[in-house]
Amino acid sequence: MKRLTLLFIVGLLTFNTFAQERERTPIGGRPDIKGDLFLDFGFNTLNNKPDDLQTRFFPSRTFNAYYQHPFNLFGEGSGFTFNPGIGIGTDKLAFTEGRTLFNNPAVGTSSSRLQAIRDVYGNDIQVNTNVVAVNYIDIPLEIRYHFNKSNYKKSMRVAVGGKVGFLMNAHTKVAFEDANGLERKIKDRQNYGFAPIRYGVHTRLGFPGFNIWGYYGLNQVFQKDKGPFGTEANQINFGVSFALF
Repeated sequence: MKRLTLLFIVGLLTFNTFAQERERTPIGGRPDIKGDLFLDFGFNTLNNKPDDLQTRFFPSRTFNAYYQHPFNLFGEGSGFTFNPGIGIGTDKLAFTEGRTLFNNPAVGTSSSRLQAIRDVYGNDIQVNTNVVAVNYIDIPLEIRYHFNKSNYKKSMRVAVGGKVGFLMNAHTKVAFEDANGLERKIKDRQNYGFAPIRYGVHTRLGFPGFNIWGYYGLNQVFQKDKGPFGTEANQINFGVSFALF
C-alpha cells in the first residue's frame, strides 16, 4: 500500500510537470500547478459501536493522498469552486485488550470476529504490533468558498462535500515475541466483511498549504451481519492535511 501511494503521488507530479508550462516559482513558494495534492493525516474511530468493539486512539490512524482539480462556479472570481478528485485512503484500526479480527467460520469467508491474539498464537507471547489496515480508492467531491477572490492559492477557504470509496483490500498485522525470544510478524489479507463501498460527508477549513478536515461515514463499516458482534458501526475521521501544490 505504501508503494502504491508513493507511485500515485509520483505519477501526479510527473503528469503535472509535463501538462503545465514551465513557470518560475519564487524561492520557498509552491509550484503554480492547477489543482491540489493533499496529504491527509489523522485519526479514526468507530461510531455507534458496541462496548466490546473499542479501539485505541493513537494507533487508529488515517492517511489519505488526494488530487483535486478546481472548476469555477458562478464565474471566475466568485470565490466558489467545485473540486472533484481521486486518491487513496488508508485507515488503521487498533482494537483494545490485545484483540484483532479473525475470520468467523460460522458466517463464511467474507466475515470477521474479534478475538484475543493470545487465544490463537499462544498465551506466552508478548504482542508488539496489532492493527487492522483497510485501503480504498476514494473519489472526493468538494464545493469550496475562497475568501480571497483574487488569489485562491493564498486564500483562507471553507469546503463542504463528500466522498465515495471503493475497497481495495484489508489485512491484519500482528507482531509478537514468544517465550523463547522468537519474533514473528504475521500479515493476514482477507475481506473481513468490510463494506465494498463507503460514502460519507466531509468538511475542510483551509489555509495556504494547510487544512483541518473531518469526515463522517454514512454507511456501515461492515456488511450487514458480517462484522464482529453484528455491529452496525459507522466511521468518524478527522485530522490535518498539507498541500504539496
